[in-house]
Amino acid sequence: MTTAGLPPEIDGPLYVFGYGSLIWRTGFTHEQAHPALLRGFHRRFCLWSRLYRGTPEAPGLVLGLDRGGACRGLAFRVAAGQAAEVLAYLDERENPNGEAVYHRRFLPVRLLDSGRVVQAVTYIANRAHQAYCRPPAEEAARAIASGVGTTGPNRDYLLNTVAHLKALGVTDSGLNRIAALLPEATASGAGTK
Repeated sequence: MTTAGLPPEIDGPLYVFGYGSLIWRTGFTHEQAHPALLRGFHRRFCLWSRLYRGTPEAPGLVLGLDRGGACRGLAFRVAAGQAAEVLAYLDERENPNGEAVYHRRFLPVRLLDSGRVVQAVTYIANRAHQAYCRPPAEEAARAIASGVGTTGPNRDYLLNTVAHLKALGVTDSGLNRIAALLPEATASGAGTK
């Protein structure tokens, strides 16, 4: 395994913490997925999206890990031999064209099915980036209702995340509040693909 970009204590499999679209659109091969808890950060719509879920003229919003609280999600176990490839994929997905929207960090997460703590790669919202924001729920709902980018409607991103968290037994009151504020989907097709 090439260890470029890995902390020295990772000499085996790589763990990746997913808290949003990685839960339902992982995009990389993994051996296992464990329910997991990250302390010190919470899931929040705190990044304007002008590519994946919006445009420069009509930005959408995407999730980031922001300071404070805790976040439940999934820890994906990646085989040691695939770690470098997965990190390269994630770096490009989370920071397209090298733009530092997120900081890649290795943080301790607790695997809730075993109680074991592992170091997992996480992508933390970059508070210094121009995309960082903290809109109230009503403003977030308006942006999400109208945002459409290269990976589809922003509404689908929110609703898929809420549905998959619910399937994991996770209730995220902030996301649920924003979802409840969304106007009804139009007949032209905004749904929950």
